Amino acid sequence: MLTALDRKLLRDLGQMAGQVVMIALVIGAGVAALVNNQTMLRSLEATREAFYDRYRFADVFANVKRAPDSLADRIADIPGVALVETRIVEGVNLSVPGLDEPAVGQIISMRTSTPPLLNQVYLRRGRMLAPRRDDEVLASEKFVNENNLRVGDEIVAILNGTRKPLRIVGVVLSPEYVFQIKPGDLVPDPKHYGVLWMDHDVLAMAYDMEGAFNDVSAELLRGADLQDVLFRMDKLIRPYGGRGAYGRKDQVSHMLLESDIQGLKTMGLVAPSIFLAVAAFLVNVVLTRMLSLQREQIAALKAFGYSNVEVGWHYLKFVLLIAIVGAAIGTIGGVWLSRGFTEMIARVYQYPELLFAGRWGVVGAAGGVAIGASVLGAISAVWQAVRLPPAEAMRPEPPASFRPTLIERLGLGRFTPNVVKMILRQLERQPVKTAFSVLAIATAIGIVVVGNFIRDSIDFVLDLQFRRVQQYDLQIALAEPLSRDMVYELQHLPGVWRVEPTRGVSANLVNGRRHRRIGMLAMESGATLTRTLDRRGAAYAIPPGGLVLSRSLGRSLDLGAGDTVRVEILEGKRPIVDLPVVALLDDVAGLNAFLSLDQLSKLMREGPRANGAVLTIDPATRDEVYRQLKEVPMVAGVTVKNNALVSFQETIAKNLGFMRVINLSFAIIIAVGVVYNGARIALSERSRELATLRVIGFTRGEISAILLGELGVVTLMATPLGLLMGYYMAWALAYFMDQEVFRFPLVVSRATFGLAASVVLAASLASGLIVRRRLDELDLIAVLKSRS
Repeated sequence: MLTALDRKLLRDLGQMAGQVVMIALVIGAGVAALVNNQTMLRSLEATREAFYDRYRFADVFANVKRAPDSLADRIADIPGVALVETRIVEGVNLSVPGLDEPAVGQIISMRTSTPPLLNQVYLRRGRMLAPRRDDEVLASEKFVNENNLRVGDEIVAILNGTRKPLRIVGVVLSPEYVFQIKPGDLVPDPKHYGVLWMDHDVLAMAYDMEGAFNDVSAELLRGADLQDVLFRMDKLIRPYGGRGAYGRKDQVSHMLLESDIQGLKTMGLVAPSIFLAVAAFLVNVVLTRMLSLQREQIAALKAFGYSNVEVGWHYLKFVLLIAIVGAAIGTIGGVWLSRGFTEMIARVYQYPELLFAGRWGVVGAAGGVAIGASVLGAISAVWQAVRLPPAEAMRPEPPASFRPTLIERLGLGRFTPNVVKMILRQLERQPVKTAFSVLAIATAIGIVVVGNFIRDSIDFVLDLQFRRVQQYDLQIALAEPLSRDMVYELQHLPGVWRVEPTRGVSANLVNGRRHRRIGMLAMESGATLTRTLDRRGAAYAIPPGGLVLSRSLGRSLDLGAGDTVRVEILEGKRPIVDLPVVALLDDVAGLNAFLSLDQLSKLMREGPRANGAVLTIDPATRDEVYRQLKEVPMVAGVTVKNNALVSFQETIAKNLGFMRVINLSFAIIIAVGVVYNGARIALSERSRELATLRVIGFTRGEISAILLGELGVVTLMATPLGLLMGYYMAWALAYFMDQEVFRFPLVVSRATFGLAASVVLAASLASGLIVRRRLDELDLIAVLKSRS
């Protein structure tokens, strides 16, 4: 049964419905952001771990040139190793129906007599491989879908220099390729890069690997010493051309997944904090004014015997109801958003199913944080009401002190219209409230800037990587290192304009107790088709001696320009040398190390060789060049730069478009919430003053100018501050998201600043127009009869 105080509470909520709704929406935005992030994060982690566990994703990986099957038993004897799986893995050039340009793939052997022990595949449709069938493959789902292939369709692969038609009998997913991306690319391009599985015996025969393997994976016992296992495995595989064992954290797919998850964790702390801080501010402002207007009611309640605790609890319930409504709105919105965001991100990955579930723990924590922030904002106002003696509360608040404005004190008062002076006096009389209003609106502007900063940054990366760094049209991967003269033969193909050889090698860089396993890229010293540029566009020449390292790699190894690093090359004769770090390159992706081809040849103690090349071609003969490259046996893969660019743009555009809409919506909620509440409070505080002005002859337009002018001045004051806040918020986000896989340069365009200012100004204008209607409906007689 409702008490008298409860009925009063409902009446107060009804009379302040507009302000209550706006505060609830701001609280809801904070709760939605928190629920969305945490639900999405936990869903992705749960989905990943379930897929890994169910399909036995390995803990350790290694590649060799060629090793006998008997080596697997010796690896299994390493302390801490539970299971070992050996395979044959080769890169292949693919010819896909309906695809003019070459595609590349990874073909993996699968034993059909017994199920794989590790890195098992999930069969989405079709069937598994039949034993010893040399024309059957399983294909990764994204590759099949992007190329509109079906079970039973045929593709052509170059297997060890031989064209081989292959029929797709099954479509599968693998925990190794959740993030299916070709090494060296920034984003997946599943249309031009696929993963295939083939009968082990058939693939061994095609590559002359009977009784041998070139890829090994291992599962570790719980509590095993990973570094000890890697060290022992390296010793075993070294005589067989081993390129160094590495753990799951360095496996490409897992590393990219982990990078995305860490980015989500960073983002999840920022937005909810901003929204709930603004909500606490609004609660404080609204409750303070409401208590000021209800001084006599508070005195009457105390006179009738209500205790300070009962009065304080009455007003806290007002806040709690708003917070509960906001938390409910935010929970519903957050669950809806998290489903959309999770599905959006999962489209980039390959999972059998998405384990999405709303978690009560997340909802409870988000609601608790929202209620806590609201109570924190209200507690000072409630405390003032509780400690107010009844006799003092019976008297109206003393009138605010008036004094000349700064403009008047500077002697400019006679040049200033009266309306402007009234606006400035009101703002100067309440500096704390004005400052908080400016800060809240500036925060909304900052949110829009941050929301669009990611797009600006990615546009910059696209321009830097695909237009200024990569000056070539095609990138060629060779089946094995060949004489550079063989590479230059590509230039004689009709339609090929220019060729520059490259060579990639695996290496372990060591500085004291720090070490990183990376891929080093060697280029000609005068190379122009691949340029080494930092994010400011400054070019770094490939030195004849020494290395150019990514700044991120230098930071990981605690190296600076002029330091010396030990380089353990994991191929060929596996030389170990100390090389100087000539420069640190402030680039945007990966851990990179560059050196000259001549220097690498000397280190490897072999003649000039290359395992790749970059080409420029005549656009008019593009299809003919593609056709010819498909026929060249030594070419193991072809990457078309424009395809990678299109894939990047499509992937980013889909994701960022949704995120921009959400960020704009949240920013508008904050802007409208702050401006609308400020206007309503100003109207309630100054209704008697404005009514008096109307009675003595001021027009509606003039009193509207007084009220809305204050809001306009606050918004204009907030705009430059908000743009500055947005820039530094973007800086902070770029700093915390500076990861090894991808780094966001701090780039904010003028268009982003313009959009941020326009969105908030428009939201403020809309809020002002809503309050303007209430001003037109002002009951002059009723207002003038009131005491406050």
